[in-house]
Amino acid sequence: MPTTAERQTTRRRARRPFARPRPDLEGRARLRPLALVVTTVIFAATLLAGMLVGSADLPVDGVLKALADRIPFVHVDSGLGVIDENVLFELRVPRALMAALVGGMLAIAGAGYQGVFRNPLADPYLLGAAAGAGVGATMVIVLVPGDPGYGVPLAAFVGAVCGVALAYALGNTAGRGGDGTATLVLAGVAVSSFLAAVQTFVQQLKAEELQRIFTWILGGVGSADWHQLGLVAPYALVSTIVLLAHGRLLDVLSVGDEEAASLGLSAARVRLTVLVAASLATACAVAISGLIGFVGIVVPHVVRRLAGGSYRIVLPLSLLGGAAFLEVADLVARTVIEPGELPLGVVTAFVGGPFFVIVLRAVRRRVDT
Repeated sequence: MPTTAERQTTRRRARRPFARPRPDLEGRARLRPLALVVTTVIFAATLLAGMLVGSADLPVDGVLKALADRIPFVHVDSGLGVIDENVLFELRVPRALMAALVGGMLAIAGAGYQGVFRNPLADPYLLGAAAGAGVGATMVIVLVPGDPGYGVPLAAFVGAVCGVALAYALGNTAGRGGDGTATLVLAGVAVSSFLAAVQTFVQQLKAEELQRIFTWILGGVGSADWHQLGLVAPYALVSTIVLLAHGRLLDVLSVGDEEAASLGLSAARVRLTVLVAASLATACAVAISGLIGFVGIVVPHVVRRLAGGSYRIVLPLSLLGGAAFLEVADLVARTVIEPGELPLGVVTAFVGGPFFVIVLRAVRRRVDT
């Protein structure tokens, strides 16, 4: 039987949840300014490189002045001609921003999934988001005559959300009374397999569209424009805010559900909120870029190695690091076989495949010891 003092301590914790987190969590949870500054500088450098690199040579000072001229109440003569300005603001800036948005969303979603499942191998496509997006995009490409325009990203977004919702509903129904997270993963695998079969069936209805379908599946940001960015930006912003706000709660979850409950935390509610936000971030990325793998595994793992394991650190640095990583991958994709262009998913797979093996071996050694 708990003593009176123990009961009073429990009641105080329930009234003031998270007021005094465990000392080891508090020590790990400080985001050092230097790490944030370095990551931000790297991201800014890769973003600028994405705007500079291309078939048309643009001067660095001209690009910087043109960007500064777009700041309200700032007027600078960039010296760029009309054609160069159109190349910069209609092609390169949207593409660089889209690569940053997609990379950031996939990385922060990966960190969120890994926090929920307590598994460094958890992936943004774990719960059927990729398979659902593939079905949605394939159906529009196959069934809509002519150029579907923005119908493909919209259908991919809806398909990704529906895929995750179906996996969660199935896992929630089957997992009552058991290990909810393990059941949810298995439900995601089952839903992904089923939706992949549906996608294959739809593809065969119009075999002449296979090239367009596989181009979308392999991923890329070459079709970026301001309208697409405007469509997904609000959802990306909401999911980012929610995930960043749950960094400390994920730290508490990492020490166990019982410890979290003693601090007044509803583990189930936190998991559901983070899953929804991470899935929304994944859907935003998949809708405008296609399927780009491994970003959500590589970036959070590197951040943990360099900056610590607290999710108050991992989430914001993964956001910036993922944006920088995909900027670099896009630069490689459009320069390595000039004048052609590699699918972005191929570039990330070249990096992520071996990296996944390294992470898998590290996890295996940790389990064995």
